[in-house]
Amino acid sequence: MPTINRYVDIDTVERESKKDYIDRHSPFIHCASEAKKGEIFQVTVKMGNEYTHPDDFDHYIANIALYNGETLLARADFVAGTLGNEKSHTEVTFNIRPMGRKLKLVAHAYCTKHGLWESTPVEVAVTE
Repeated sequence: MPTINRYVDIDTVERESKKDYIDRHSPFIHCASEAKKGEIFQVTVKMGNEYTHPDDFDHYIANIALYNGETLLARADFVAGTLGNEKSHTEVTFNIRPMGRKLKLVAHAYCTKHGLWESTPVEVAVTE
C-alpha cells in the first residue's frame, strides 16, 4: 500500500519551500454544498491553491481520482506535457449523479515524483 500524503494547512507551516511542496501536491475539491438526487452534479478537482505544479517529462500529475467514501466515482489520467510543459494547476471537472442521502467526497492525485496525495474530505447534502 503506498503512503498517502495529506494536506496540512500551509498557514501553520513556517518554511516557504515546505508550503510550496504541500500546496502544489494537494488536490482541492470545488463544488456546491448541496446536490439533487439523480441529477448531474459537477465536482472540480484542482491541484494547488497558491502554488503551481510542474508538467515535466519526469515530474507531473499522472492522475486525479474522485471518491465517495471508499467508492471510486471517476478518474482522469494525464500524460507528461498535457499542460504544455509549464507549471500550472492541473484541473478536472467530473460530472457525477448522486443517489444516496449525502456524499463524502475525497480526491486523490498521483505525482510521478512525490507519490499519492489526498484532499480534505468535502461533505455534500443530497436532496430529493
